[in-house]
Amino acid sequence: MEDRILVDIKGLKMYFPVTSGIVWQHKVADVKAVDGVSFFVRRGETLGLVGESGSGKTTTGRCILQLYRPTAGQVFFEGKDLCTMKSGELRHMRRKMQIIFQDPYSSLNPRMSCGAIVGEPIKIHKLAKTNTEYRDRVKELLETVGLNAYMADRYPHEFSGGQRQRIGVARALAGDPDFIVCDEPVSALDVSIQAQIINLLEELQAKFHLTYLFIAHDLAVVRHISNRVAVMYLGKLHEVADRDEIYARPLHPYTKALISAAPIPDPKVEATRERIILVGDIPSPLRPPPACNFHTRCPIAIQVCREKEPPLEQKATDHWVACWRA
Repeated sequence: MEDRILVDIKGLKMYFPVTSGIVWQHKVADVKAVDGVSFFVRRGETLGLVGESGSGKTTTGRCILQLYRPTAGQVFFEGKDLCTMKSGELRHMRRKMQIIFQDPYSSLNPRMSCGAIVGEPIKIHKLAKTNTEYRDRVKELLETVGLNAYMADRYPHEFSGGQRQRIGVARALAGDPDFIVCDEPVSALDVSIQAQIINLLEELQAKFHLTYLFIAHDLAVVRHISNRVAVMYLGKLHEVADRDEIYARPLHPYTKALISAAPIPDPKVEATRERIILVGDIPSPLRPPPACNFHTRCPIAIQVCREKEPPLEQKATDHWVACWRA
């Protein structure tokens, strides 16, 4: 089991300082975007990371890739701790770890052609020896993601949203990575285009033996593409389980609320489902609730939930949950 783990995160924390003052600035508090998260991703699988907006999903993904240097914790990739690496050593590791950004409109440089965008990682990591090899590789990548090779000379504004996201996927593939963080890659696209991109990601995973961390808030998409699902709330991990297990037998009240909010296309099943409506808004990560940070909105909270933080414990095979009532 251990040799199949590609990414192993232990006690990951990412605090953003809040400063006060104009001339002499001093720190007055921390925004606890990620607060002690631990999980792993097995080689070749897709781990879905879900939660409300502001729960720390994107920050977690960027900390894994060291786009943000974590405040504390360890991120092991192929057994090596990325958090202790210096920039020179980390640069060699970046080829194996890539990201597909959420917004295909803002993630592409409007001044660069499609071919230059896709080919940039090839130049940075010196993966082509000649110009001919470079151009052939760019054309191959474009065709791999469903674009025509002659589109290499076009600019981002000449493409549709779905095509732009395909360019982003091709750019992520350019370095021949092992691990890709998919940061809500379909949330900005039309529903019909979402299915095409999801199918493309699945085909690429099978073809190139990729490992995904798939960040999303659409539970239907996560259920389709993921092997396991991790649920985050306000910077903490509350439940991790196999995809079918977490949808059939969710243990945490927050997970139950998320699943109940996702519509089901069968009207008969939809009419008989229990709907769990959470009270209030997600608290500020600047001042998260003490103990279990979900207790302010939890319908089954008891006194211990307000006094002591529950550990992430294994309740069944490959099923972990942090809840005193589970």
